[in-house]
Order: sequence, then C-alpha cells, then structure tokens
Amino acid sequence: MRINDPAAYRIGDEFDILADWRDRHGLELRGKAVLELGCGAARTTRLIAEHFAPARLVATEVDRIQHEKNLAADLPGITFRLGGAQAIADPPATYDCVLMFKSLHHVPVAAMDAALREIHRVLRPGGHACFSEPVYWGEFNELMRLIHDEREVRAAAFQALVEAVDDGLFESVDEAFIETPGTYASWEVFADRFLDITHTELAIDAARRAEIRTAFLRHMTPSGAHFRKPHRIDLLRRR
Repeated sequence: MRINDPAAYRIGDEFDILADWRDRHGLELRGKAVLELGCGAARTTRLIAEHFAPARLVATEVDRIQHEKNLAADLPGITFRLGGAQAIADPPATYDCVLMFKSLHHVPVAAMDAALREIHRVLRPGGHACFSEPVYWGEFNELMRLIHDEREVRAAAFQALVEAVDDGLFESVDEAFIETPGTYASWEVFADRFLDITHTELAIDAARRAEIRTAFLRHMTPSGAHFRKPHRIDLLRRR
C-alpha cells in the first residue's frame, strides 16, 4: 500500500475503477447491499444507484443540515441516515460492500480505528470495502490547502488503512491512483462547493478568502478553471 505514486496515475474517476475491479476482483454491487459512509450532498450516491443498481443502498452523513437536504431530495431506492462511520447503526454482516469516497480523513483521527472496525463488523465475510481519498499532492491540493490544510488527517487516514490490514481485519486486494478532471465555471461556483459548506467549520476570514480567490483566479480560462484532482483508491476485503 502506497500513499502516493506520481508515476501510477491515470485519468478517470471512482466509477471507472469500480467497474474495472468488478471484472478483475469480483467487486459486484448490482443486486447487493451497499453502504456509503459520508455521502455529503449525495452526488456519488446518485451515481452508485444509476451505474450499479444495488438491491439496497444506505447512505449516511454526519452533517445534519446536509442530511436534511438529502432527505428532501426524495431519491427512490436510497435510504439516507444520520450518523458517522465510528458507530454504524446496523447488525453484523449486513452489507456486501462499504464505500467511503473522500470521507475517511474527515473521521476524527482518534476514531479512525473504531470506524474501520465498525466497517469490518457490518460487512459480510469476504465483503469488500472501497476507500477513495484525496492525495496531498499537485496544483489542486495547493489551492485546497489554503482552505483547510489536510496533510495530517490524510496521512492518518492512510495509516489507519495500513494498520487495519496489518491487524488482520482486511486484506489489501488492489490500489489505484487517478486524476479526476474538475472544472469550475467561476469563483462563485468554486466557493459554493468548497468554502460555503456546513459539514466542516472553516476558520477563514476576509483576508484569507481574498487570498484563496486570487489563487483560484490564476487558473481561470475562458472556459473555466480546469484541474486534475489526484486520488488514491484502496480495495480491501474483509477477513
């Protein structure tokens, strides 16, 4: 398991990797019970439902404001639930697959081990857990660290995965490195996505916001600001 490998990146997204791993490692979501932890605004939740048609899809979020918005969306076939990864409200061996997209590093560091043990508990024997985490590297990261420097929590999240494998909870099946293209049409669009949020309290005053805006606008072109966002994706199997 590697926290980064600049030579290994390919252009794509998590769903390209999930499809690849379905074919190569038997990561089947269609007709299965799937849990997504830390679903945020449910963008990926919708895509999971559309692309893979699980029989049951539960999506949890710790931000009460965002959770209420998700409930109001009334997406058929998806159950939204308030709660964190360190205390999953399901009996043992409930799910065939657990997904965490860019959310493990948001779990309090002291609770990351507990979260992984909870994931192990609710997975069926041989079930898979897939973790997508942003990598602390590249131009997009240089911009994002002005908002919230996540070097330590991202490193802690990776270490928690390594220790869960070393402790025998999971086996490491595969890993992938992707650069996901991201385009933001304007500063307002970017700020709405990353600054004007409710799930994390950001200590950003007017001067820092102006600094972030200046840094963002350096990337603006007539067609928007274009980035390639680096991520590491780990596929683990429950022992």
